[in-house]
Amino acid sequence: MSNTLTDLGELIATKLPGAITASGVSDFGELVLNVKLEKITNVVEFLKSNSAMRFSTLIDITAIDYPSRENRFEMVYHFLSMYTNLRIRLKLQVPEDGMVPSICEIHPGANWFEREVFDMYGVLFSGHPDLRRILTDYGFRGHPLRKDFPTTGYTELRYDEVSKRVVYEPVTLTQEYRQFDFMSPWEGAQYILPGDDKAEAK
Repeated sequence: MSNTLTDLGELIATKLPGAITASGVSDFGELVLNVKLEKITNVVEFLKSNSAMRFSTLIDITAIDYPSRENRFEMVYHFLSMYTNLRIRLKLQVPEDGMVPSICEIHPGANWFEREVFDMYGVLFSGHPDLRRILTDYGFRGHPLRKDFPTTGYTELRYDEVSKRVVYEPVTLTQEYRQFDFMSPWEGAQYILPGDDKAEAK
């Protein structure tokens, strides 16, 4: 399988000169291609339409934040070919102020994936038909999955059962979570667990 994927990576690089910067096979048996930012739509279109590959199923689009890197974000695309039973992962690097060409015209299902990446990371997609937040509230500031996003100091909204309305509150880390006992009960807990007292009584 590894040789098949390696050959496939070389074939794709040959068919798309200047678009693929590196290729390899992951430990999970996926072909991984590093793609130039401006060539992503060409590569995705080729993978979907080529009769020998037909990577027509978009599985996921996400991003990774590397704050110290020159190209801060790494976009990751996962595709599946239902015809050849092969998976492929595309990766491309994006500068913090860069824009990624949208693949919505090729895969309409990419719409919400790209909106999620925009919402969580702040990555912009050129040519997207409706690029707006999808998970956070209207008027939310910042992008929660960035490594420099603060865990406190922001507001959250929730439905308050007592006042029967939506309320805005400052985000705080509950102290009980900080004091949680992570000791396994099977590895030397020095206290009687609920229910164990009944066993001892017998």
